[in-house]
Amino acid sequence: MTKQPAAGRAPARTRRPVGVQAEPRPLQSGAVTTRLADIAAQAGVSEATVSRVLNGKPGVAATTRQSVLAALDVLGYERPVRLRQRSEGLVGLITPELENPIFPALAQVIGQALTRQGYTPVLATQTPGGSTEDELTEMLVDRGVAGIIYVSGLHADTTADMQRYDRLRAQGVPYVLVDGFSPKVQAPFISPDDRAAMNLAVTHLVSLGHTRIGLALGPKRFVPVQRKIEGFVRTMQDQLGLGAEAVETELVQHSLYTLEGGQAAATALIERNCTAVVCASDMMALGAIRAARQRGLEVPKDVSVVGFDDSPLIAFTDPPLTTIRKPVPAMGQAAVRTLLEEIGGTPAPHSEFVFMPELVVRGSTASAPGDRSRP
Repeated sequence: MTKQPAAGRAPARTRRPVGVQAEPRPLQSGAVTTRLADIAAQAGVSEATVSRVLNGKPGVAATTRQSVLAALDVLGYERPVRLRQRSEGLVGLITPELENPIFPALAQVIGQALTRQGYTPVLATQTPGGSTEDELTEMLVDRGVAGIIYVSGLHADTTADMQRYDRLRAQGVPYVLVDGFSPKVQAPFISPDDRAAMNLAVTHLVSLGHTRIGLALGPKRFVPVQRKIEGFVRTMQDQLGLGAEAVETELVQHSLYTLEGGQAAATALIERNCTAVVCASDMMALGAIRAARQRGLEVPKDVSVVGFDDSPLIAFTDPPLTTIRKPVPAMGQAAVRTLLEEIGGTPAPHSEFVFMPELVVRGSTASAPGDRSRP
């Protein structure tokens, strides 16, 4: 992630400053008007378009904006300060942590996609006792990043103050939010279909004869958690005719998104006679397997376990983990494409783009105990 963006400038020429107003007002100076005409002719666009680009206004296509900036370089003019600050090709990527392998995997996809477009990704990671999301955001803005991609940030926390994102937009910094949705934030969101993921997992387990299925996941205040619960409860109702309140009370266990969190949650669910456990992350699923083994149970003979993410190397665990594959490549590329559209002045719709997950069946699921006639 260290490749520098293409420069596209003529370094040997002496640059002449182009007059740009701090506020959007008509450019009145005769000299400035002449320069606008020169730049417009060189770029093949109107003077009004040149003015919009130089004043950092939206509504200009990315290719057109690049043509105007290239014309500045060719004619030997110095780029205005505000454009120099936002044209260095740095894009911030803020993740909650890197211990869960799904976050490095997503960062790699996003980093590669940015590099291919001439941008340099700047990875900023929150760590326990370290910098907060707001502090990382301030650091990236101070360094003049062209935009920021947030992964599983405060936008996913229903108890967080969403005005922080309004303030960021007021500063003119484009951003895209991955994994989490809030109707209070006017921005593009990129998400997996968590409800559909639970439908895939439960349907698979029911087909194997399981009727006592538990769900292990993180704190309830997070949007992806709430959506997984909704999908889980609905599918348990549809497939097994169970009551919603009974499902959520007896078969849903909240914990932490760690191996230890999965172990604790699975232990509680197994004690409630669950023969299968669906986990909200692969890390939690590994903890669930450990919990089963500590009780003298075999996976999948006695307890079936389903993960979520399809993290790197998860296919090589013992047993290989059945999981819901998060569409990481599609989500990462969409996040980059959407952010670059925002940077280029042609923003994508401020709505949620939802990507369908996939069930990957491996060795951690099998027919329910006492139902070995099933394949």
